[in-house]
Amino acid sequence: MMNYKDCQVGFPKTSHPPLTLKENSQLSEHLTVQNSPVLFGCRTGICGSCLVLVEGDIPPAQPEERDILDIVAPGNKRARLACQIAIANDIEIIPLEENR
Repeated sequence: MMNYKDCQVGFPKTSHPPLTLKENSQLSEHLTVQNSPVLFGCRTGICGSCLVLVEGDIPPAQPEERDILDIVAPGNKRARLACQIAIANDIEIIPLEENR
């Protein structure tokens, strides 16, 4: 049995407390209206409503996510779709609308 480390997901500049998730967790499976400042639409990576900036180390975007990011956040290397993020380390998430 593998031991997965605990990873902190913080939401700076919000009143939302950080979440502690196991490594390799899919972020979208743990965020709800109650515990997240991130808005979700489709949760499949095609609508772009969960666009965020990520501080920290996460696996790179898959080609399908990259295609959407090229449309909704061209050239922004920190932009990701929250529904597609697999947790690998401690990260901070900032909804992109706060940075416009």
